[in-house]
Amino acid sequence: MIIKPMNIIEADGSVKPAIQVAIVQSEFNRPVVDRLFAGATRELAAANVMDDAITVVKVPGAFEIATAVRALLNTGKYDAIITLGAVIRGETPHFDYICRECAHGISQLALEFSTPIIFGVLTVNTFGQALARAGDERGNKGAEAAAAALAMIQILDRIQNGK
Repeated sequence: MIIKPMNIIEADGSVKPAIQVAIVQSEFNRPVVDRLFAGATRELAAANVMDDAITVVKVPGAFEIATAVRALLNTGKYDAIITLGAVIRGETPHFDYICRECAHGISQLALEFSTPIIFGVLTVNTFGQALARAGDERGNKGAEAAAAALAMIQILDRIQNGK
């Protein structure tokens, strides 16, 4: 016997008016991050999110992303925060520390504040892999991060409002 759920909460692609989104992006590996940013903003524009509803915060590197995210969350102004960056493996363990702490900081904040914080930070072995993931509209992880942010805004709104 298959049990069918009575209530399903999911996104349907519609966006409530007047949402506020922040993008925190790393300045390190800028050629890659600029492409992620272009994908994210393209996705937000396609969903009719107005330019003045998007706040962009540029931080030096991926390690600093969580600090900026916390400051944005403390304002209570944003419906979602998208994080963008690219950490590329080098010859030392630095890569492992940065990736782990960046991901951990962001996930902790998401749980603490119950605000969608989307992890759009690439953690790759080579520059080529980073470029491939920041590619055209079909393979741009920045666009995917923005789509996830929009979906989570709608899902949380439906949960909180009993829809």
